[in-house]
Amino acid sequence: MKTRDFYYELDPSFIAQTPDEKRVNSKLMVLNRDNGAIEDKHFYDILDHLNEGDCLVLNNTKVIPARLHGHREGKEESIEVLLLKNVGSTSWETLVKPGRKMKIGTKIVFSDKLSAKVAGITDEGHRRLDFTYDGNFQDIIEDLGEMPVPPYISEKIKDKNDYQTVYAKIDGSVAAPTAGLHFSNELLNKIRDKGVKIAYLTLHVGYGTFKPVMVDTIEDHHMHSEIYEINDMASQTINDTIEEGGRIIAVGTTSVRTLESVYQRFGNIRACSGSTNIFIYPGFTFRVVDALITNFHLPESTLIMLVSAFSKREIILNAYEHAKDEKYRFFSFGDAMLIE
Repeated sequence: MKTRDFYYELDPSFIAQTPDEKRVNSKLMVLNRDNGAIEDKHFYDILDHLNEGDCLVLNNTKVIPARLHGHREGKEESIEVLLLKNVGSTSWETLVKPGRKMKIGTKIVFSDKLSAKVAGITDEGHRRLDFTYDGNFQDIIEDLGEMPVPPYISEKIKDKNDYQTVYAKIDGSVAAPTAGLHFSNELLNKIRDKGVKIAYLTLHVGYGTFKPVMVDTIEDHHMHSEIYEINDMASQTINDTIEEGGRIIAVGTTSVRTLESVYQRFGNIRACSGSTNIFIYPGFTFRVVDALITNFHLPESTLIMLVSAFSKREIILNAYEHAKDEKYRFFSFGDAMLIE
């Protein structure tokens, strides 16, 4: 399939720059994955589409304030560092701007409590930094770091919690699992009260989620790898739901990738951890997920390819045109879609 098959026009005015003041008030498009029928609702109406015995699968990863600002030792020019992946007790793979002068051995100073040296350079040009710090590393990052919002969001986040799900628990992501941003604790309690099970898994979202598809034929695209974990309680809840005939409703493409990766690996869902570079595009056979809650994704992205696989490319692109006509908000802080 061709990458251009997943292109659609989008005026920048549709890109949400800030979250809704009240998360559950965002719009919700309910899409029939088979015939393309559409209903326009609000996210709090999701309760009407969840049944007793269903299982909602949420990604409880927590975004770390991974963007740091510093300077080369002895220099005043500003250096921006984005933490990408922890590769050792004090070592991180990072994206450094400007990177040209960041040769091995270069020292970057962030504060009197935090500094780092360039210890290596990857094939992609990422720098491996070895950090030196005084105190607790996580506390220092929380104090100095900024939330690493996507490149299409130009406004700074006023409250770090705006780019965090209410159930975020496990530190490790550099991007939020944004479908989950629509939930409030109150709505989750109502969902539980209705008899819907909730299972939490973890997939740490990497910066590669924003990596554009640079090839003409999508099968030639190399998918980035991300770390996941499913614990005993979650696997038991998911398996019980399947056995009892309930639906598995994945919240976000990260939950989908985790569930389908584990099934590919074992032929069932079980407690495990690992990394996945699964690439889901039309033609993929879903083994676990019955319904999907997601946002509206970038043109020609691996994410719009995934939702197209869950329905049909033509149905998804038609739904996106409907969303533009109805003034839906797109991307991370935008509105939601339920595909069932």
